[in-house]
Amino acid sequence: LSPRQRNAKVEDLWSLTNFFGFATETFVLAVNILDRFLALMKVKPKHLSCIGVCCFQLAARVVEEECNIPSAHEIIRISQCKCTVSDLKRMEKIISEKLHFEFKATTALTFLHLYHTIVLCHTSERKEVLNLDKLEAQLKACNCRLVFSKAKPSVLALCLLTLEVQTLKSVELFEILLRVQKHSKISDSDLLYWRELVSKCLADYSSPECCKPDHKKLVWIVSRRTAQNLQNSYYSVPELPTIPE
Repeated sequence: LSPRQRNAKVEDLWSLTNFFGFATETFVLAVNILDRFLALMKVKPKHLSCIGVCCFQLAARVVEEECNIPSAHEIIRISQCKCTVSDLKRMEKIISEKLHFEFKATTALTFLHLYHTIVLCHTSERKEVLNLDKLEAQLKACNCRLVFSKAKPSVLALCLLTLEVQTLKSVELFEILLRVQKHSKISDSDLLYWRELVSKCLADYSSPECCKPDHKKLVWIVSRRTAQNLQNSYYSVPELPTIPE
């Protein structure tokens, strides 16, 4: 399984998260479950689609309200995964056993929320200065790169915050983050190394050439017969008379 295939699957999970209106936490946890499983198992590309959908479903069960979680059949239909509900159940059993049913995890999003709260509690500046939605979107972009699965969650979160504070040119916020770094026992070398990678990732993501999952449209694949029926039904719709003003 290549990094490109893994990254493409994570982008699909992002699109699914947007489609169902799920929280960022669901997406980040789904990626976490996926990466943990891939670290333990050698996976064939043909199984990746089923694994991705399964990780998405497991994450949704942890994070989302039960009433908001679609059925396995619905997730398969929307994702256009070629597996069946039975395949999904078998894959869920395999993933669950390999991860010892430990689906919850401390992720970079956990630290991002924690550090963001600490900064807001200690700053005299306006609360709106650090936009959490923007930071979450940047984290999702990083999650679409395999390399960041190797980073410590606390380091990745702090990198995103320090880059944003650099943009804002706030001395007060920078000093707060220095204290957070010291308290979290994050070395300067670790922070600099990962911050450079994060900066490059966000620059690439901001470029016009980048295809963003946020703007990715679902493409419906239909059979030739269905397409013919749809075309015929379109032309069979009777024209209605014009309504006079």
